[in-house]
Amino acid sequence: MSDAIVARSLTKRFGDVTAVRDLQLTVASGSIFGFLGPNGSGKSTTIKMLCGLIEPTSGTATVNGFDVLHDGDQVRRSIGYMSQSFSLYGDLTVDENLEFYGRAYQLDRARRDARSAAVVELTGLSPYRRRLAAALSGGWKQRLALACAFLHEPRVLFLDEPTAGIDPVARRDLWDLLFTLAGQGVTLFVTTHYMDEAERCAALGYIFEGELIALGTIDELRRLPGVDPPGTTRYRVTVENIMAAFSVATHLPYVREATIFGRDLHLVVDAATGTQRLRDDLVTAAGRIEAVDRIEPSVEDVFVALTRRRSAA
Repeated sequence: MSDAIVARSLTKRFGDVTAVRDLQLTVASGSIFGFLGPNGSGKSTTIKMLCGLIEPTSGTATVNGFDVLHDGDQVRRSIGYMSQSFSLYGDLTVDENLEFYGRAYQLDRARRDARSAAVVELTGLSPYRRRLAAALSGGWKQRLALACAFLHEPRVLFLDEPTAGIDPVARRDLWDLLFTLAGQGVTLFVTTHYMDEAERCAALGYIFEGELIALGTIDELRRLPGVDPPGTTRYRVTVENIMAAFSVATHLPYVREATIFGRDLHLVVDAATGTQRLRDDLVTAAGRIEAVDRIEPSVEDVFVALTRRRSAA
């Protein structure tokens, strides 16, 4: 499988501020790549460089084989972009938005009609073709934005927080569409703050203060040094009285970290501590302990650990 996106030592400075520093990145064609990081970490600047919208200060990058510095027009013709906020024309209907973007992409009439029909079918927009975009719900607006971004059949789609602000059902439906596109060989470069969405990606990159501090599959990221401190074990404890159990757990001398996930406590404890001791120390407060299981760190655990480690350094 070839690489759709390659960045080597990609750097962007704005005056004295380095927004992105020495970025090394490869994204395989036909994959879903998740790009994560706190607000202001450099995600949007990276996307703008890869889309050929701003020039890097130094370094190189190619998208679909085109150099972002020297082949900007070819890069922009070969990609699609979907922003985190709805950016289409609210006073135009669904069909009119598709017509506008088809003309902007310089598609001839026959191809505009064929592609509009194809993306409407793909996204399920057929019942809303004559509705003003401003009158669509959040989820349907995002479907329309995706339809416009994919109208000219780009091989790479950049999606900047595509599900921000929409309900869980719409989020899942949109991800089903993304999986369909990936299955057709389209490369998806997705930014998100949702950890469940990150777990749907084939590979992840985590950028912090302009530096890519983690890159790999979920399993590779879980094995990074510092995610699980040496001499510790991670447990999931399912309890009846979660808040009382959490309060007790945070004061136990062998508990390094405690977090609540629904009815479960996620605990990082000294490895010498057995499950029976955990049960004995928590059972009075918890009321009933249903299970104590060893677990792998979640994606959220990985990024929290990496962020805290880098912040402390």
